[in-house]
Amino acid sequence: MTSSPGAAPRRPLLSHASHPLTVTIPATNELGEAVPTAIAGEYPLTLYVDKREIVTLMTLGAEPEALTIGWLRNQRLVTSLDDIEAVQVDWDVGAVAVTTRTGLVDADARLGSRTVTTGCGQGTVFGGLMDEIDAIRLPPGRSLSQATLYALMDAVRHHESIYKMAGAVHGCALAAPTADGSEILMFVEDVGRHNAVDTIAGKMWLAGLEGGDKIFYTTGRLTSEMVIKTAQMGIPFLVSRSGLTQMGWEIARRIGLTMIGRAQGKHYLLFTGEERFTR
Repeated sequence: MTSSPGAAPRRPLLSHASHPLTVTIPATNELGEAVPTAIAGEYPLTLYVDKREIVTLMTLGAEPEALTIGWLRNQRLVTSLDDIEAVQVDWDVGAVAVTTRTGLVDADARLGSRTVTTGCGQGTVFGGLMDEIDAIRLPPGRSLSQATLYALMDAVRHHESIYKMAGAVHGCALAAPTADGSEILMFVEDVGRHNAVDTIAGKMWLAGLEGGDKIFYTTGRLTSEMVIKTAQMGIPFLVSRSGLTQMGWEIARRIGLTMIGRAQGKHYLLFTGEERFTR
C-alpha cells in the first residue's frame, strides 16, 4: 500500500554504511622518493531485492543506500520511495539487501532484457533502453541563463572533491538557480558516472526534491544513459565539461532537454534545447 495522494512518502529503514572514500598506498616518484598517495576506493556491492540477486555495482561506497534507491528508480523497477521498506548495507559481505512493500515493477520482463552501456565500470540498463522515452515530459516554461551557467561552472570548479585528492572518480552535481547565480544542492562522486547520477536520484527521493527547476552537472560524457536518467528525474538542463555521443544528442533533441557540453571557464557548446537558454 502506498501513501495517499499529497501525503509525504514513508522513508525506508536505512543503514548508514558509508565506506572510507580513499586509502593511502605507497608509491615512488620520478626521483626515487617514497610518496604515500591517496587513491579512490572501489568496492563491489551486490544488490539483493526481496532476497533475489539483481546486480553487482562497483562503487566508491560514499552513500550506498542512496545509490541503491537511485539505481532502482532509474531502472524503473520501483515507482516511488513508498515502494521501499528497507535498505540495509553490509560491507563485510559486500551486499545490500532491499525489502520492498509490493515487489518490483515488471521484474521478470525488465530484468530479462539488459543493455550494457558506455558507463564506466560497464553500466547496465535493464528493460528496453528506448521503450519509455516518448512518455517522458519535461516541465514547460523553465529557462537557463548564461549567467547561471557560468556561476554553476565556477561553483563546481571550487567545490572540494575526492578527484582533487585522489583522481579516478567522476562527479555529478544537482544545482538550482539563485538570484545571483547558482547553488549546488548535492555533489556526489563515484568510480562510475552512472553510480553518481543514481546516487543523486536516490538522494532527491529521500529529500523530497523535484527536478523541474534544477540543473544536472556531470564531469562525464553525455551518453544516451546520462540523458535518459536526467530526463527521468524531471530535470530539463544537463551540463558537462565533456563531450557527447550521437545517441545522447538524438534523445536530448527528441525529448526537448537542454544539453550543454565542453563547459569549462567561459566556454561551452549548446547542443540541444536552445529555446530554454538565454544569453
